[in-house]
Amino acid sequence: MDNILNFLRPILRYNYNHPKFTVSWAILIAIIATVFASRLQVDTDIANLLPPTHPSVVALETLQERVGGETEMQVVINSPSFEDNLRFAEEIIPRSMAMINPRNGQPFFSRYEFIKEVDILKDYALYLATDAELDELVFFLEDEIEDAKLAANPFFVDFEDDWDDDEEDDSARARAFDDLYSELIPDRYPISADSTSMLLRFIPTGSRSDLSFLRTLFREYDKLIEEMQPATFNPEMQVMAGGRLKRHLMEIDSIMDDVINSFATGIGSVLLMVLIYFFWKTYINYKRGPESERRKGFFSHVKRAPVPVFLIGIPLVISLLVTFGVTALVLESLNTMTSVLFVILFGLGIDYGIHFYARYLEKRSDGEEVIQALESTYSSSGRAIMTSAITTAIALFVLIYADFRGFSEFGFISGLGIVLAYLSMMYLLPAFIVLFERFNWILINTNHGRNPKKSTETRRYPFARTIVAAGTLIVVFVLFNTDKLNFEFDFGKLEPAFPEFEAFRELSRSAEGSSSERRNPAYVVADSYEDVDLILRALRGIREESGDSTLILDFEALQERFPINEAAEQHKLERISEVRQLLNDPFIRDQQDENLDRLRRAAQATEPLDFELLPDYLTQRFVTRDGQIGQFVMIYPNVSLGDGRNSIAFKQEIGQIEVEDGRIFTSASTSLVAASMLMLMTDESFIMVTATFIMILLMMYISFRSFRWTLISMLPLVVGLAWLFFVMILFGLSFNFYNLVTLPAILGIGNDNGVHLASRYREEGPKSMWNVLSSTGQHISIGSFTTMLGFAGLLFTMHPGLYSIGLLAVIGIGLTLLAAVTFLPALIQVMEDRNWITYD
Repeated sequence: MDNILNFLRPILRYNYNHPKFTVSWAILIAIIATVFASRLQVDTDIANLLPPTHPSVVALETLQERVGGETEMQVVINSPSFEDNLRFAEEIIPRSMAMINPRNGQPFFSRYEFIKEVDILKDYALYLATDAELDELVFFLEDEIEDAKLAANPFFVDFEDDWDDDEEDDSARARAFDDLYSELIPDRYPISADSTSMLLRFIPTGSRSDLSFLRTLFREYDKLIEEMQPATFNPEMQVMAGGRLKRHLMEIDSIMDDVINSFATGIGSVLLMVLIYFFWKTYINYKRGPESERRKGFFSHVKRAPVPVFLIGIPLVISLLVTFGVTALVLESLNTMTSVLFVILFGLGIDYGIHFYARYLEKRSDGEEVIQALESTYSSSGRAIMTSAITTAIALFVLIYADFRGFSEFGFISGLGIVLAYLSMMYLLPAFIVLFERFNWILINTNHGRNPKKSTETRRYPFARTIVAAGTLIVVFVLFNTDKLNFEFDFGKLEPAFPEFEAFRELSRSAEGSSSERRNPAYVVADSYEDVDLILRALRGIREESGDSTLILDFEALQERFPINEAAEQHKLERISEVRQLLNDPFIRDQQDENLDRLRRAAQATEPLDFELLPDYLTQRFVTRDGQIGQFVMIYPNVSLGDGRNSIAFKQEIGQIEVEDGRIFTSASTSLVAASMLMLMTDESFIMVTATFIMILLMMYISFRSFRWTLISMLPLVVGLAWLFFVMILFGLSFNFYNLVTLPAILGIGNDNGVHLASRYREEGPKSMWNVLSSTGQHISIGSFTTMLGFAGLLFTMHPGLYSIGLLAVIGIGLTLLAAVTFLPALIQVMEDRNWITYD
């Protein structure tokens, strides 16, 4: 470390001699960086948190390329009158399609979905039924025939007569038929069961990633709804535009609001603390000086109170602007985890300035001139600051090697930010100090020999053995209770709640019909229709093998419903003929029944159906972007994929499908990508934390060149981390997808305190820990508090995931500080009492 500091020392001297030039070019670089940083946007697409070569990502990209990934805007109309709802829908649809985007003069929507043309399906329902569905219909008819035969037999006596069971069986069979028929022939209108809610779907022309387009779209559409005055159609009518598309926009805007709010709260509180601390420090030091040199009164100090804020804040902001300018060039965007790094890095980076400037004031108060104080501060505190910065940066840079981009991008940005913050505080801050000294904006009064902290009197650290024993007991408790540390898998608990979206979903859910039960399908894209058949057979085998524990609700492919070649057409017509023969059975041929009448109409199909005659609503989910009949299979889960454990289990069951010839097809969906992300993150988290710890240990050894002092300096980190786990166990706090990334950060940040205390203690010598705490202890406390305040801004966010980052970081950093100012001094006191410590 000393060699590096000596090598870079000429920069310090140059900046002392040419401060204006140094400040000028630094500001110019910051302006250029700001131009690039302003282009950064927040990307909430979880698929982008996985490496682009990950099988789940490749499969999803293939799906989007072939099938498309249009996100619809939904409009729900709710009132007691179906007729009023229909009148409103018929009026708003043409007005919606005529809406023009004022930004580019293009229509807002490319198409819409409303009325389902089902008449032709009533004639060809059996032609579009799968073999499994036709089997169910055959069983239904055979049961009907059997019942009719028994009812027609005058000699039949049911000795196990149970009318209730018979009626229940009939009712169940009727319900099963209705469910099956509804799947084949949906309602003409997308309405709820009581006809009070109606749902319209519009496909926007713009991308969901174009936030400006989305904001304009919903703003203009809300105006359209207001202009149409729904109450004139029905006094109780409610009309809302939204759906997942609007929720996406809400989440982005919420995150941006949280970033701005946390920025204002976090940075404001950090700067206030810096202002108060240095005002108090400079004023006390000034008052301790000779009375003859005290020419400035209290008001002069008040006027200069903001000086430390500008001295430390401006170089830090410059370093952060450069950091995010480079981020814009390298990564092009931020993700949910990295979106709040500006305020976090502000709280982290300011520590180095606090240490440097506080020690500089002490040197000046001891009577040293500006250049002498700068160089002695550079030599004494510079080593500890460099060690702290390098270990923190390396600890964060280790994350770059993670495949999970939540880790890697967090590590790249924060590690780069730490390095640049260190350089700005060590080499740019002195230039600002020189300028402020020249304008007499820093009040210094020599108090050499008057500072009571320099007294030769030594003080013991109180209750040393008690503190060491209590702290050690907590560590032992955690070691035996690590199984009580939990991970939160439920994504729903980590996403912000939007009352407007919940109100919309409540109105629209009932109008989604049977499709609401078949959500979040996974897609398996094939290269041929033959491959689709192989995939379907493999899925049947998976479902049979899993039995009742299967997570597959259903799966379907177009060729299961619509024959794609002459042989398939002939097979389907033969199955329909089988149904027709059953319907012609003398025992039910003349029976009057609504269900049988439906089947009689559908069983008249004797010729293949032209694909072009199928209604759009049915073909759209089976047709590729280029209009071709899709070669893919859709798999529906029977569990909610909002819980990460269900997503992982569903992925493990159908994520990789091996067909008969040994080839493997990868299923694709955003839920499977989320499952892959969780699996990758949990797999890599232990590796990343371990690698970070090893790198910190190595850097400590390089710095101290003593294994004993390496362990001593790392004690606050290790003990503080154990105390963090104790608090998590005690209060039931959990790790999750968001806050897990803070563990490596806490390792890097929490190590700073031990480094500074151990370095200063070795510098001061035996029995100096109390004096070290009164000086360096102040610095590390203020530094940790500013870092905590940087993270604390996240405690005021709406986003539960971001909130959890702030909570875990504040507790973790606070406890590593507590361990540094209590456990470490207490342990050193115990070691001094037993002559177990050396100072070389």
